[in-house]
Amino acid sequence: MKKAYLGVDIGSISTKAVIIDSDNNILLSKYIWTEGNPIKAVKEIINYFKENISDDIKVVGVGTTGSARRLIGSILNASIIKNEITAHAIGTLSLYPDIRTIIEIGGQDSKIILIENGIVTDYAMNSLCAAGTGAFLSSQAKRLGIDVNNFGNIALTSNNPTPIAARCTVFAESDLVHKAQMGYNKNDIIAGLCRSVALNYLNNVAKGKTINSPIIFQGGVSKNIGVVKSFEDILNTKIITDKNGHLMGALGVAILAKDKKEIEFNFDINNYEYNTSSKFCNNCPNNCEVIFIKKNNEIIDHWGNRCPRGEKINN
Repeated sequence: MKKAYLGVDIGSISTKAVIIDSDNNILLSKYIWTEGNPIKAVKEIINYFKENISDDIKVVGVGTTGSARRLIGSILNASIIKNEITAHAIGTLSLYPDIRTIIEIGGQDSKIILIENGIVTDYAMNSLCAAGTGAFLSSQAKRLGIDVNNFGNIALTSNNPTPIAARCTVFAESDLVHKAQMGYNKNDIIAGLCRSVALNYLNNVAKGKTINSPIIFQGGVSKNIGVVKSFEDILNTKIITDKNGHLMGALGVAILAKDKKEIEFNFDINNYEYNTSSKFCNNCPNNCEVIFIKKNNEIIDHWGNRCPRGEKINN
């Protein structure tokens, strides 16, 4: 049997997963919408892998990352649960060892990771504002009556991008409506939106950071060639993109799982019912909200307590 490793990146908008071999080659991958239900999304992915994995491959390690990493890590009995920064850096460096800057823009969040000599030296993530993310672009595409997948190609037809306020979602939306009412060409407005995404990122997420080449652009928004070109124009340098850029977090945490003790993993997740609940601990002034994860109504994990008193409560 050939040993393999599963990595799952559970985001607020999408869930990504890979199975890699011992040489970090991606054997299987899957990308789906989370749709507010990470458990359902992961069940769908695991079922896909179960149906498509070769009989001579055995998964002996599991890693999870992303916003629901603890929840899904408990369900999958993960070998390792890691933050997105580390996972993205490890995944990227496995393919691009000379990378110094990672630009990542996803559905609702974005981040910058700075690397020197293969080591993360600094990073930053966006605030609560969704301006400049995939969700923002999708909503503007709907407003303009255009498929967001065509945004990039349309943007490239513009020679004069319309200036669009890039400070926040509200300002950008009102500015877009204003420019449309003034009669600006739609392709120029779209190009302006792509440029506003890049400017918003550089003026907020990357504010105060030194961006050094080589630079790689990841996340769902990196598929938009209009935004890629905007970054290149503003930074005056070539931006690397990768067809598997959306999988880097999953790849990275799968690689990290290789260094952990081997586990027994099966694909029978769909045979069990999982649900979560919470309870406030009143044993100290912290009043922590403790989250419980149950498998067939039996508690298999809990977290959220900031002191040992939280260990004493049950659901």
